[in-house]
Amino acid sequence: MKITSVDIMKIPSPDVSFSGNGAGSQEDWSPIIVRINTDADISGFGEAGLAYGKGWHAGYGMLEDFAQMIIGDDPLNIEKIWDKLQRQTYWGIAGGVIPYAAISAIDIALWDIKGKYYRAPVYELLGGKTNDYLRSYASQIQYNWGEQPDPNQLKLNTPQDYRTVTQKIIDQGYDCLKFDPIMWGENEHQVWKTKGPLNHQVIQVAYERIKAIRELAGPDFDIIIDMHANSDTTAAIQFGQAFAPLGILYYEEPVDPLNPSFYKQVKDNVPLAIAGGERNFTRWGFRQLFEDHALDIVQPDLTLAGGISETKKICDMAYTYDINAQIHVCGSPIAIAAALQVEAVIPNFYIHEVYQRVLYQKDRQVALYDDLLPQKGRIKIPDRPGIGQEIKPDVIRQSKVTTIK
Repeated sequence: MKITSVDIMKIPSPDVSFSGNGAGSQEDWSPIIVRINTDADISGFGEAGLAYGKGWHAGYGMLEDFAQMIIGDDPLNIEKIWDKLQRQTYWGIAGGVIPYAAISAIDIALWDIKGKYYRAPVYELLGGKTNDYLRSYASQIQYNWGEQPDPNQLKLNTPQDYRTVTQKIIDQGYDCLKFDPIMWGENEHQVWKTKGPLNHQVIQVAYERIKAIRELAGPDFDIIIDMHANSDTTAAIQFGQAFAPLGILYYEEPVDPLNPSFYKQVKDNVPLAIAGGERNFTRWGFRQLFEDHALDIVQPDLTLAGGISETKKICDMAYTYDINAQIHVCGSPIAIAAALQVEAVIPNFYIHEVYQRVLYQKDRQVALYDDLLPQKGRIKIPDRPGIGQEIKPDVIRQSKVTTIK
C-alpha cells in the first residue's frame, strides 16, 4: 500500500468568536484537517491542533511542505514516517508548535489508515482498552455552556453567572468542571493584572467565582482551575494558596510552560495537584518536567505533541514517574476521536476533557458521527475502525482544500 495524495483542508466553522485572553484579542476557530489517501482506496483523517488562537495559516503551509515528503510511502510504517518528518525536515528536529502540529496531523491520519486496514479501532492496535468508560469534565465554562450559547454572553463575570452555568452542568450528569477564573475582570473599567505581586481585589474576584461553584455543587463535585499561563510564579503561588481551601482537584498551567523550573517552584509552594502540558511537545519537551516531579497530571495535546504515536509514549513515560495523564482536547471531532483512542488504552488515565465548544451543533455537524459527548458524565469509546471519525463529504466540498500528489 502506498500514499498517493494528501488533502489539506480548513473546514468551515460557525461565526462564533470570543476574547481569547485577558489582552482582549479575538480568537478564531479554524480547524485544520488532513486526509491521507492510498492506492488501496483507504483514507485516514488527522488534525493539526491550531483550531484556536493565531496560527492556522502557518500550520496549513507546513502541512503542504511535509505532505510532499510522504507521497509514495507505505502508510503502515508509521514510526518510520514520524522519524523522517522529525529528522529530515530541518525544522522538525528543532521542534515548536507549527512543525509538530503538522507531524501530529499526519501521524493521526496514518493510525486511522492502519486501523481501517486491519478493521480495528486504533485502541486495539495500541494494546487494547484499560478503560471502557471515561469520566469526563465540562471544560472552559467561563465561555458559557450549551449547544447554542448566547453570542452576547460568551464571557461569564459574576458569581451568579457561574452558579447558573454550574447548575446546567450538574443537570447533565457531570461531577466535575474546569474554568479559568482570572481570564478577565468584573468589568472593562477594572484594572486587571494577573501577574504578581497581586492586588487583593484581583484575588478576591477570582476566589468568589470559584466559591460560588463550590457552594452550589457541594464538596463531592470536583473543580479544576485552569490559569492558561496568564500568571507568573509569584502570582500563581498567591492564587494557588488562596484557592486551596475551596477544594481544587488540580491547578492547570499556572505558569509559562517554556521554563520547567517555574512549575517546580509553584509545586513546592502550593498545596494543590499541578497539571500542564498542552503547550509542550514530544518526549523531549516533557522530560525535565517529569524528572523534576513538577506535575501530578500531564496533559499532552496529541494534535500538537506529536500525534497518537508520541502522545502514547509521553503518557507511558509519565506512568514511570507516578504521573496521571489526560489528553488536552480543543479541536474538531477528529481531535476528540483521536484523543479517545489513547485515553482508552493508558492505565494512568485520569479524566477526559469536554471542551465547551464541542457542544455547538454546527461544529458537531461537520463530522460523520455524533457520539463523542458524554452521557451522565461518562463517555463510551466508539469501536469503529481507525479513529472512528471522518469529516462529511459535503463539508469537505465547502472547505479550503489543497491536494499534494
